[in-house]
Amino acid sequence: MSYQNKQIAEVAELLTQRVQALKDKHTILRAIELKALYDQIPTLPPAERGSFGKEVNALRAELQVLVEAGAAETQKLPPIDVTAPFDVNVPPLKRPRPVDARVGSIHPLMSELERILDIFARMGFAAVESRQLDDDYHMFETLNFPEGHPARDDYDTFMTTEGLIAPAHTSTMQHRVLKQYKANLLNDRAISVVIPGRVFRNEDLDARHEHTFYQLEGVYVDKNIHAGHLIATLKTFLQEYYEQELEVKTQPFYFPFTEPSFEFALSCPFCQKKGCNVCSYSGWIELLGCGLIHPNVLKMAGIDPKLYTGFAWGGGIDRLVMMKHDIEDIRHFESGRLDFLRQFS
Repeated sequence: MSYQNKQIAEVAELLTQRVQALKDKHTILRAIELKALYDQIPTLPPAERGSFGKEVNALRAELQVLVEAGAAETQKLPPIDVTAPFDVNVPPLKRPRPVDARVGSIHPLMSELERILDIFARMGFAAVESRQLDDDYHMFETLNFPEGHPARDDYDTFMTTEGLIAPAHTSTMQHRVLKQYKANLLNDRAISVVIPGRVFRNEDLDARHEHTFYQLEGVYVDKNIHAGHLIATLKTFLQEYYEQELEVKTQPFYFPFTEPSFEFALSCPFCQKKGCNVCSYSGWIELLGCGLIHPNVLKMAGIDPKLYTGFAWGGGIDRLVMMKHDIEDIRHFESGRLDFLRQFS
């Protein structure tokens, strides 16, 4: 289209060329040059406003046609496989060679998880896998998190725009497990379940902290359960896992879903409490959080806390494996580095 006004004609030529290069073509309709033309209309003499405005509207309509045509053309393009190891245009001789599937192996976290679950299975625990997306009800409300708790803030927890949450702990499954196995209590059997799963946290990354890692939750409920049962259970597991006698200790802590709550530490299995770089020369390694299940959490699942008590714990699987194999950096697990993974093949 030809424009009578020279200024509009220049903007039309500029924006028509620009729209071809834009990936998001709709942004051209918000171009500052087009907005400036609209802003100019009220400043013109009344006799000129009509023709000037008509041409500006015609220009916008023309750009709208180009935007819609570009969007339709984009939809016709073949999809891109973002997981492909190379672009289809890369010459064959320059394409990276795929790794031979015959030399593949189980990831060290998964092989160690199998061993961990085997130990707990021999101790009478069932296993239920956690979720990688959950809701506010299971993540906070059923776990006795009060309104306004810092963990509910979106700067502390990963949340989607639809309101779903990437769980920061496998405790998000605790309510479901208590309800699922509640019938055990009526048949004079305990609720004894471990819950492995991937969790996500807003962390400052370093050798000991990663935003994505694996955690193991444990839940046990029956009549007359106390903290001694909790400590004995964890000690038995750890001694079986590290294949040696260990000392353990607890110190008071706070979690909304347990009362009382503890931090659980074990004597360093690498230096026998003499002090080394793994335990920061303290002789002890803080391993996980635990405690007796809060009465409110039991009530939410329909379990009478006057009749039943229980304990729960949650700890990182990555940290257990790091300690066992003397791995110096937790980020190796998610790096995809073959030189690291081949050590466990």
